[in-house]
Amino acid sequence: MNKTSAESDRKLVVGVTVGASAFSLLRGQLEWFRLSGWEVTLVSTPDEAAKRAAERERVPLIGIHMHRGISPVEDIVSLAKWLRMLRTHRPTAVNVGTPKAALLGALAAWLVRVPRRLYVVRGLRLEGTSGPLSWLLWCMEKLTMRLATDVLYVSKSLAQEAGRRRLLPKHKAWLIGSGSSNGVNAQAILERAESVDRNALRTELGFKSDDFVAGFIGRITRDKGIDTLLRALRAPSLRNDVRGLLIGQVEDPSLAEEIKSLGDRIKSVPWTNDVWGHLPAMDALCLPTLREGFPNVVLEAAAAGVPTITTRATGAIDSVVPGKTGILIEVGDYQALVNGLNELCNDSVLCRRLGQAAKKRAFEEYTQENIWKGLQEIMTGQNTPEHASRACQEGVEVSRS
Repeated sequence: MNKTSAESDRKLVVGVTVGASAFSLLRGQLEWFRLSGWEVTLVSTPDEAAKRAAERERVPLIGIHMHRGISPVEDIVSLAKWLRMLRTHRPTAVNVGTPKAALLGALAAWLVRVPRRLYVVRGLRLEGTSGPLSWLLWCMEKLTMRLATDVLYVSKSLAQEAGRRRLLPKHKAWLIGSGSSNGVNAQAILERAESVDRNALRTELGFKSDDFVAGFIGRITRDKGIDTLLRALRAPSLRNDVRGLLIGQVEDPSLAEEIKSLGDRIKSVPWTNDVWGHLPAMDALCLPTLREGFPNVVLEAAAAGVPTITTRATGAIDSVVPGKTGILIEVGDYQALVNGLNELCNDSVLCRRLGQAAKKRAFEEYTQENIWKGLQEIMTGQNTPEHASRACQEGVEVSRS
């Protein structure tokens, strides 16, 4: 089929700071755009995860080292490479996310006048900070948003928090569907989960057949609320047959000691590329996080029929329908987490009902192709988008800058 001239001019550069973000956050997305007629290029720090992501999506990778922290000299060098790359490729659109790649990519794209410059906001780093650091992070967000032609928030609560902080620019702010930046391949997750022998997996991990397993997946850090989970697992009021399963890298040595001190109450598995294959071991997912953009892990668990207990924190609150697909608790409230775990452990019918409703929601509301179509609508400037909507139309207060 012959392409129209507009389609043949579709050149897209997608930028993230490190390869791990490309590998986990862009699964299937770049390939879909490529198959939809876009000439797609991935830009990232050229680590192994970035190379694997580019190979999986079958798109070229341009390596630009980007320092995740504040490093003016390295940032200037990275910006120069961004400018050189964009002047060579002349894309019609850029899609940048994760803080450093977003700032450098948006600035470079503005300087070379790329027509559509999309900034995907997957969270606000300034949440939980104070003083000069908070002000600096706010300024970086404000600048990135001003440089962009469009700003996509991955959840309604994130857009609301941004609006509260005067970081929701009028006429630029977008939401897609119920949230998420990439949706979830629910069918693939379900098929992988159903291929696993649940009893054999639980035995291999060291659990008894009648244990209630509360899982945690992701970076094992304090901002993910791991302190709350560990306190809940220590609580005398927690049922004796509730066990914890951690899947992820422990980044804080003091946390490693705390986890070890819990003994048989908790099992820890280093990060694995087969997270989906571990979901059948869980009765519920626990994400007592302090803040999120939108927690994709909740959708992955939901696709396998696993309900979630999470917090009312930004982003997390959007991922669960309380009482229908999971349980919501206040941030830091370990006793509420204990109560939630006990409730699900005591009532297996309730636990299954929540899990099945979560699965239904994952399949119906977070289809990846709908998210990708929304992104395409934004980046092509469609006047009447079907999948993307203005944040102000969703009742989110916007700023005027």
